[in-house]
Amino acid sequence: MPIRPPDREPQPSAGPDAGPEAGDGAGREGDARVARDDHPVQQSAATSGSQGSVAGAPVAGATVSGGSVVGASVVGPTVATGNPGASIAGSSLAGVAAIGGTSVAAPSASAAVPPRSGGRETFGADELAIVMSHFDIGVIESVVEYPRGSRKAPKLLIVSEQGKFLLKRRARGKDDPYKVAFAHALQLYLASKQFPLPHLIGTKKDNNSMLQWRSGVYELFEYIPGQGYPQTLEATFDGGRVLSLYHKLLQDFRSEWQPTGGSYHLAPAVETGLRAIPASLSSPDSVTGPVLKFLLDSYRHAAQMANALGLDAWPKQIVHADWHPGNMLFRDNRVVAVIDYDSARMQPRIIDAANGALQFSIIGGDDDIATWPEYIDESRYKRFLRGYDEVMLLSEAEMRTIPWLMIEALIAEAVFPIAATGQFGRLEGFAFLQMVQRKVYWMQRSADRLVELAMA
Repeated sequence: MPIRPPDREPQPSAGPDAGPEAGDGAGREGDARVARDDHPVQQSAATSGSQGSVAGAPVAGATVSGGSVVGASVVGPTVATGNPGASIAGSSLAGVAAIGGTSVAAPSASAAVPPRSGGRETFGADELAIVMSHFDIGVIESVVEYPRGSRKAPKLLIVSEQGKFLLKRRARGKDDPYKVAFAHALQLYLASKQFPLPHLIGTKKDNNSMLQWRSGVYELFEYIPGQGYPQTLEATFDGGRVLSLYHKLLQDFRSEWQPTGGSYHLAPAVETGLRAIPASLSSPDSVTGPVLKFLLDSYRHAAQMANALGLDAWPKQIVHADWHPGNMLFRDNRVVAVIDYDSARMQPRIIDAANGALQFSIIGGDDDIATWPEYIDESRYKRFLRGYDEVMLLSEAEMRTIPWLMIEALIAEAVFPIAATGQFGRLEGFAFLQMVQRKVYWMQRSADRLVELAMA
């Protein structure tokens, strides 16, 4: 069944590549990235009438109440007809306590102001009843809040007679139906190729992957249990291998929805952000100026080095554009699910591979950023790239760009949140920039060594 077109015109993005999205399963803990509570996941709000017009991507592959679900392994669940509210352990939805003492929020007075719990947006009981009436997953046994990822994108873990599912309302600003439809088409295609990811569940009426109701956009996924990145060499190798598989499967992928372009490489928004940072910091310009100048000069130099190696002329394909351990779930040192496809775009594959090598090898620390080492974990760096080569080989020219693209990626990731808030998550912004400066300087001095390790 083809995906129905969205009900409204596309909206411009919040900014040119304003940053990647966080994942649900593992979050952003660990050395690879600093946890950010305000970093969006797959997220909220759209349009539609009270009838709940469903505008979205297809769901393809298995069957959902008689409908074909593109490539996704969906258990053909059934829910008794005429039971829009479903039930939670035999009780009505309104006001029923969920597992672990978390209760479903009372109905909100206005869809424009979602209820909040501890700073997180939550579902209203009436909202949940109506949304779940659009899906056939059998009798619902329990519902519990799933407090992972963006606080602006509420999620619920739902257990029914058909299994476990994750319901999400997309955060505002991540709800453009054309972009959601592209991300869903991509996921459904990958699911048809047996790529490890949570399968989308189609609506029972139209088998759409996206439900639009009032001011919300909703997605229902199968729930995949897993753990965060264990930081082992085996898990790192598999992170590289699965990225290479992703690239191989998508070499010829085409969609009627056009992906965005742009990346952390040579992005005007990064330079703009660096110039905007002084206004967000309390430190005087005489202190911050030299650090920001170093980062701007280093960013420009790294981009020039990558382009001199031919990057601009290399073929483009769909890349993930947010390949880091927090967007993966692991079991027994293997990747069992890759999440968050909202940043996918057309770029040379090395844009992903270089960022992945950085994210899997960078070393963080505790709240004292000054103690974070400037070097990377060379064993994990090398093992990630060996994993990539397990499926497809990188060319020598591509490997020579890796240190320079890592520098660009690291600077770009720091710029946007610090320019906006003066902080990087819970960490003080200027101290974080000083840490980035030290790591960039080390990568500049170690560029030849990093190329040798990539080629070894």
